Amino acid sequence: MSTSLLEVSSCFANDLFSGRQVLVSGATSGIGLELARGFRALGASVLATGSSSAKLSATGEDPANAGIAFARLDVRDSEAIRATIGGLDRLDVLVNAAGVARPHEEYEPDVFQDVIDINLSAAMRFAMAGCDKLASRSGCIINYASMLSYLADAAVPAYCASKTGLLGLTRALAHKFGPDGIRVNAIAPGYHKTDMTQPLWSQPRNHDAIAGHSALKRWGTTTDLVGATLFLASPAAAFITGICLPVDGGYGSGAATG
Repeated sequence: MSTSLLEVSSCFANDLFSGRQVLVSGATSGIGLELARGFRALGASVLATGSSSAKLSATGEDPANAGIAFARLDVRDSEAIRATIGGLDRLDVLVNAAGVARPHEEYEPDVFQDVIDINLSAAMRFAMAGCDKLASRSGCIINYASMLSYLADAAVPAYCASKTGLLGLTRALAHKFGPDGIRVNAIAPGYHKTDMTQPLWSQPRNHDAIAGHSALKRWGTTTDLVGATLFLASPAAAFITGICLPVDGGYGSGAATG
């Protein structure tokens, strides 16, 4: 049984992130937006970025997102990232949640490179642009990987490569920034109901097959990722860095089927 954002946030002190500045990329919908709401619920000042002006407008006008600041940002643009972070007076938590998949198109070199640029290179851009501010606050970085960091999907080679690369980047940055007091971790979602996965969960046969393979016999929701993210960003995870936490309902540990 899935839980609501209210139930998840009630597990933490409601002022846990009071006075903290959080930046979430890829946060105009889906996982990123739900993470932004989770941090806001615990008192954080949240800047949520996205690349679509239409989505930003609609999301910013939604009363459910009151208190979250939204900004347009192309994560492929290093200068724009530096300017966005430079405009913040502090930075405590950086969540790299921006990501795309282009099924069946990623064998084209230009498409492959663009997916790598958005899913992997952007995380490095954000980390390097934000490291000084994060160090001054003993902050943390959380990179959004995927179960395809470990498994294969022939339809999305760039997505698989980029999400696998995020694990290596997470480990390297944890050791690079550790002496400065910055923790760097990753989260690997499984099958969660989002716009990106709608072609799968909207088809009953695919929906049921995926749910049946998971230990919890259901699809994840975006809210299922909030608790893990808040934990890794909190003082309770003060000695945790360089790891990837799967949040997949046991899908990845399931037995192979013939």
